[in-house]
Amino acid sequence: MAVIDLNADLGEGFGVWRLGDDDAMLGIVTSANVACGFHAGDPAGLLRVCRTAAERGVRIGAQVSYRDLAGFGRRFVDVTAEDLIADVVYQIGALQAIAAAAGSTVCYVKPHGALYNTIVTDRTQAGALAEAVRLVDPALPVLGIAGSAFFDEAARRGLRTVAEAFADRAYRPDGRLVSRREPGAVLDDPAAIAERVVTMATSGRIIAIDGTEIGVSVESVCVHGDSPGAVRIATAVREALAAAGIDVRAFC
Repeated sequence: MAVIDLNADLGEGFGVWRLGDDDAMLGIVTSANVACGFHAGDPAGLLRVCRTAAERGVRIGAQVSYRDLAGFGRRFVDVTAEDLIADVVYQIGALQAIAAAAGSTVCYVKPHGALYNTIVTDRTQAGALAEAVRLVDPALPVLGIAGSAFFDEAARRGLRTVAEAFADRAYRPDGRLVSRREPGAVLDDPAAIAERVVTMATSGRIIAIDGTEIGVSVESVCVHGDSPGAVRIATAVREALAAAGIDVRAFC
């Protein structure tokens, strides 16, 4: 039986401002990419998310990013490797403490936003992120795109890499994500998204935005918790995977 992890970016509210329905999503996904305070998330909110994740058996991952609260981590930052290493170590350590207080643990790391996209090709920042994870705990797996510079750098350091695909994002012919600034970058039809995820999980293929078919490696599928209709989309995806005989289970 095929096995797929279902993950979502959670804990991205700040103060009185709430983004998405974390509680509902934690009833659907198997892994939660929890913000670490640099692009989103405040300590009280992160503790609530980690407690709920612990109660429901959802794995907790550190969703690390550039230091960019105002831009939600979606703006490139020309940070030095030394500073990026320190920033990522700090973020993982902070979430480890919060997860421990919630009765759980951080069991993987996933970069967020502009950092995620940058390290597909930027070997300096990719190496810095991989090195930060190694310094904290070389047993922590990392989520990312197969074939990326990040995966190369992670493998060089002995880190486990987990290939991720996106349920609700359009792909370019080269296998990278379509920029959110471009039309059609974010998908919103639950049925179509669910069918797409089943196809990628069973055949390793996906249709790019120009209509071409491309290969995609996938062990974990991300449904963005901040997308409109995120709960309906995640529910449709999980139900479709189950109907296709695919076991939805955390990878760690």
